[in-house]
Amino acid sequence: MRTTTIIGIAGASGAGKSLFARQLFERLIKHHSDREISILNEDSYYRQRDDLSFTEREKINYDHPDAMEHGLLVDHLRQLRDGQPVEVPEYDYTTHNRKKETRTLNPSRILIVEGILILHEPELLEQLDLKVFVDVPLDICLIRRLRRDTEQRGRSVESVLSQYESTVRPMFFAYVEPTRKNADVIIPRGGENPGALQVMQHHLERLLS
Repeated sequence: MRTTTIIGIAGASGAGKSLFARQLFERLIKHHSDREISILNEDSYYRQRDDLSFTEREKINYDHPDAMEHGLLVDHLRQLRDGQPVEVPEYDYTTHNRKKETRTLNPSRILIVEGILILHEPELLEQLDLKVFVDVPLDICLIRRLRRDTEQRGRSVESVLSQYESTVRPMFFAYVEPTRKNADVIIPRGGENPGALQVMQHHLERLLS
């Protein structure tokens, strides 16, 4: 019998996946310990690219599945189910590479995993007990991504727009949007949907009771 319930939250870049996952986590952690609820970001599993220069790393298509080390993520989910802690990579967006440091993630009763391609890989889907797709119009996603990348990640407006046009938008239609059919739950507006947050919170509270 599974002791860990894993919730997968996917959707377009800028759709509000991280916000929704974080708000859900914060609501639950008020009444439960980190042994009962934890959160994991797919971005931590961008591949380590020490073999490439910074200029070469800038040119990587980070919205393509090949940019992710999903095999390691699947292994970590399996280990957490087995009650074993894992060392999660730490990713640095300014260098486009992993840091030397990792963070220890201990097993919990509920694990929220969020990222654009969480519902893409068949092996990942097998590990998810509840699959969620955050559905937000692409123009809203672009506005959010532009604000985030310029304010938090030191990117220029020109570089954000260029990347969005060349990789983010086409990869959404090629790899992200098709995973909508794999979802058990579709959530519009992401973190700006308090009704959906409340429903999800009540569902997970019942699992923890």
